[in-house]
Amino acid sequence: MRHRVGGRKLQRTASHRAALFRNQSAALIKHEQIITTLAKAKELRPYVEKLVTLAKKGGLSNRRLAHGRLMDDAQLVKLFDVLAARYANRAGGYTRIIKAPTRLSDAAAMAVIEFVDRDVTAKGQDSGPVEVLEDAA
Repeated sequence: MRHRVGGRKLQRTASHRAALFRNQSAALIKHEQIITTLAKAKELRPYVEKLVTLAKKGGLSNRRLAHGRLMDDAQLVKLFDVLAARYANRAGGYTRIIKAPTRLSDAAAMAVIEFVDRDVTAKGQDSGPVEVLEDAA
């Protein structure tokens, strides 16, 4: 019986699940909007909202707790400097989940998870190598 056992396992081991949430929360903080499966988005939401709450409280101990869950120094700075100031007057509900069309390959239910009042210029920022086209002249 699984009474009072919360959370989805997502077909992963505990360490793989922890790494998944670390990577997805760092990507969400960096881009402020990501597309993932609906189940992963629903599990990621409380993970990220607790990080934002720690950032709003501030202080060295909360920064260390957030670093232990996030493990990304650049996104930790953005979390504590930018997002904490943005959501200082909001009592919760920092993220929203919007259902997206199903994935064609396996018909998985997809969703967009994003920050409320997000910065639209952050999407796709530093997301990988940029191809530079050179003139053949």
